[in-house]
Amino acid sequence: MSAETVAPAWMHEQITAQEYDSWPEERCAGIEIVDGMVVVSPSASKRHNRLARILANALDAAAGPQWNADTDFDVRLQDIPLTNRRPDVVVYRADTIDISPTRAEHVLLVAEVVSPGSETTDRIVKTDQYAKAGIAFYWRIEQAATGVPLVYTYVLDPAAQAYREGDMFTGAVKAVAPFPVEVDLGSV
Repeated sequence: MSAETVAPAWMHEQITAQEYDSWPEERCAGIEIVDGMVVVSPSASKRHNRLARILANALDAAAGPQWNADTDFDVRLQDIPLTNRRPDVVVYRADTIDISPTRAEHVLLVAEVVSPGSETTDRIVKTDQYAKAGIAFYWRIEQAATGVPLVYTYVLDPAAQAYREGDMFTGAVKAVAPFPVEVDLGSV
């Protein structure tokens, strides 16, 4: 005999920013909201989480006192319809640490580690959403079959509300924008 799991109603109904803001963090973990609808994110692998943490630590150390870099929290891209994304790494203004929700205008850079099942979302959908929200830098980390990550960087063209390609790194990142940072992701 098998038990069927029925998803709660809130997973099938469009929700508002006010409703979402009233939810406990436990309900918000592992989901994103796109056009008011809940999108469940699969659990990340240990390699995925390690890449994100190492990158966040390097960005945090290089950013200086005006910026923080952290992992796994919501960034509010729009209120109506509600769109919250939970980037793998976020560089945000340090003076907004206690402001919730974190909004796109607080954010300098977002990074996504591409995993099986997130390819189209990370390569196309989120790229477009982050650009339209005005986030200046987007980095995409591909977990290559060789085991050495590829890091693609993008810089916002504000007039076009789209990203233009920046530098691409294999394993070791030596970026100059948005600030100088070096990190070796090839040893993960």
